[in-house]
Amino acid sequence: MEPAFPEENEQIDRWLARPPEHVVEAVKNHSGDYLVLGVGGKMGTTLALMLEEAIRLSGRSATVTGVSRFSRPEVRAALEAEGVKTLACDLASPAEIAELPTPTNVFFLAGQKFGTTEAPEATWIQNTIVPSLVARHFTSSRMVVFSTGCVYPFAAVDSAGCDESTPLACQGEYASSCVGRERVFTHFAKLNDTPVNLFRLNYACELRYGVLVDVATRVRAGDPIDLTTGYVNLIWQTDAVAHAIRCLEIADCPPVPLNVTGPHRIAVRDIAEAFAQRFGTEAKFTGTPADTAWLSDAAKSHDLFGAPPRDLDWMIEAVARHVAAGAPLLGKPTHFETRDGNF
Repeated sequence: MEPAFPEENEQIDRWLARPPEHVVEAVKNHSGDYLVLGVGGKMGTTLALMLEEAIRLSGRSATVTGVSRFSRPEVRAALEAEGVKTLACDLASPAEIAELPTPTNVFFLAGQKFGTTEAPEATWIQNTIVPSLVARHFTSSRMVVFSTGCVYPFAAVDSAGCDESTPLACQGEYASSCVGRERVFTHFAKLNDTPVNLFRLNYACELRYGVLVDVATRVRAGDPIDLTTGYVNLIWQTDAVAHAIRCLEIADCPPVPLNVTGPHRIAVRDIAEAFAQRFGTEAKFTGTPADTAWLSDAAKSHDLFGAPPRDLDWMIEAVARHVAAGAPLLGKPTHFETRDGNF
């Protein structure tokens, strides 16, 4: 496997987006172009770049277009430098959505999580009204709609977690709006016979962001780790995006839900102690692990596409080296320890 992390920080996005062979082969067998809605987010960039590279390696002719408001112009410039076409669009504007092309393959990554507590109404607009506008525009496209494991209830920490047959739950404003997003896409998919995959992800990690970065930075700073949420699921962002591309194959009507994460429930204490060992310090803790957590059983996705190749030790080593080097982080805590559904 490739080295733990790239030598230069500006190489991270390209490094995260290296497509595995199974993705190159899948893209080779696809038809049509690709549209990534929400390309300016942390996963949208990786997805667009991986698609672009997989197309190049496959020898197929297709275009990848990324759509975002592009509040950070440098993101748009970086994508275009790698061959990704871009379109500026406010997905909350019906007039602007009406101007978007309708290619064969569409990925929906737009949404809002953080800031929900202060402005829940804005979260509901982004997570339900925007999907209704998008779903009514892309009726003839095959869609992968990013969702979250937060649509499930908490699962016992001594279980495999919730699988795709588990009834959904509304735990707080954010989770409720995510259930709403799925229901909206399902309604319009059935109305228009649109093939859709509901991509229920938790939690994606990379060098600059994620649960591992949250724990690593606290351990290194000597801050205590709250163990109340004592267990999590994790998957490396490259592996999650690879599965997202493959999910075009299973999109159907009615929409097909799929849990995407790693194969194990992971103790937060174990993560913290692993970082402490690498940093030569001592992990500090507070709280007592609850007997439930947001945990998902992703066995179905592993059966379909294979288990994620990057294991926990590899991920911890990569993040530890990045954090220890003082390399840039995104500065966006995941709030994985939140249990009341408010973010």
